[in-house]
Amino acid sequence: MTAPPAIELLAVDKSFGDIHAVRGVSLRVEAGTITGIVGENGAGKSTLMNILFGLYHADAGEIRIGGTAVRMDSPHGAIAHGIGMVHQHFMLIESFTVLENLVLGVEGGILLSRGMARVRVEVERLAREYGLAVNPDARVANLSVGEQQRVEILKVLLRGARILILDEPSAVLTPQETDRLFLVLKTLREHGVTVVLITHKLREIMAVTDRVVVMRQGEVVAERRTAETDPQELAELMVGRKVRLQIDKMPARPGAVMLRVERLGLVDNRGVPLLQNVDLELRAGEIVAVAGVSGNGQTELLQVLAGMRAPTSGTVTICGRTFDAHHPGDPADRREIGLAHVPEDRLRQGLVAPFQASETSILGYQDERRFSPGYFLDRSAIGTYCRDLMERFDVRPRTPGLRSSQFSGGNQQKLVLAREMAHEPKVLLVGQPTRGVDIGAIEFIHRELVRARDRGCAVLVISVELDEVLSLADRVLVMFGGRVVGEVEPADADEQTLGLMMAGATA
Repeated sequence: MTAPPAIELLAVDKSFGDIHAVRGVSLRVEAGTITGIVGENGAGKSTLMNILFGLYHADAGEIRIGGTAVRMDSPHGAIAHGIGMVHQHFMLIESFTVLENLVLGVEGGILLSRGMARVRVEVERLAREYGLAVNPDARVANLSVGEQQRVEILKVLLRGARILILDEPSAVLTPQETDRLFLVLKTLREHGVTVVLITHKLREIMAVTDRVVVMRQGEVVAERRTAETDPQELAELMVGRKVRLQIDKMPARPGAVMLRVERLGLVDNRGVPLLQNVDLELRAGEIVAVAGVSGNGQTELLQVLAGMRAPTSGTVTICGRTFDAHHPGDPADRREIGLAHVPEDRLRQGLVAPFQASETSILGYQDERRFSPGYFLDRSAIGTYCRDLMERFDVRPRTPGLRSSQFSGGNQQKLVLAREMAHEPKVLLVGQPTRGVDIGAIEFIHRELVRARDRGCAVLVISVELDEVLSLADRVLVMFGGRVVGEVEPADADEQTLGLMMAGATA
């Protein structure tokens, strides 16, 4: 007798007011497999899995686990049915240790020490069995992002999950951490765990999944065995049209130096050097990309250039105006002279989650007369302005009154990018331009960055995606240990060469 599928969804439907997020979706996921679910941001992938995990309740349809119909009223109910979910944004208490985070909810009574001892033994077993090594006594705040993700997976497995849902698991990981995650997922599969992977990265789909489900506008439009498809077909199924996976751009025509950094240094309050003697130039009409493993100074460099942190030493000259430790300036000063900034962390630094999209669309520019002609903001003008931006930058849904937190990650990114690029800056700083963004939005964002370059904007991109760096940049700088360790032309570089430089080895 054939074993029932681990998961079966039958005609599942879900709306949020006027937004029909999931439209009668039916699918099967076989036990002991890795299934990828792909689609553009807003296609319904996360909503569907949130229904499976009990975070949302379906308006219609049926869920079966192991062949048995179940009602998912809450995450607690999903956990009881052996389902665990690791969210894109981790749900850990940073001031707690790993062990303290893991024991939350499974304390085992008022004597906490007994629960802690039991969980410690179980963590050691799971670490050996699945390759999820992490120090149980380490404070979460001191862990790398990849280690924090392992803690999230351990937390799910400790609660007996045999079905594991991961929502955009590599959105905050370096390529090396992503490869380590793949090894863990394959090991879980070998032990009979069923994995559902929500991602927009087609390289990951091809590398680790057995089957792939494609969603578009709330519906399942295709299912494929991974071995029988390719990235081009999946991209076209996702967006419903031909997609250019390679950036089409003419050679750069660099002009005047718009940004110059000389012997830039930054030391934190513990005396640890974060930037050391950084020198770089950025010219009008070129895209310079900074590559490097996360934690090697790229974030701090972007923050100093944007005026979010004051340098300890050295100078930053933007459009002829010089900033240093004694006159560091601030983000408003940068905006006045023509610099715009799309930060690496859109949720913490790029927008205010409870704000409406219309409010997010003018953050930093709200004092302009067209938005506030008197003492109060002109809400009607701002709404019209935001709607025009949404149309131009393909932000979905085109609803200025919707809270920023209710947009998908990719549409949040396009909204922040739209805000900064709409002012046609002379210098544009972009941190991780396509982190957590789907294939259609990646194509759009890359095209807009190239258009900005061709208009004469000087564009500096920080990215951990090496394929993005190599295809987007006119020049590539590599950072290691807070220093710029080399510069290469994209035509002369490959992932192996850059990887050696990023690791601090001689290329």
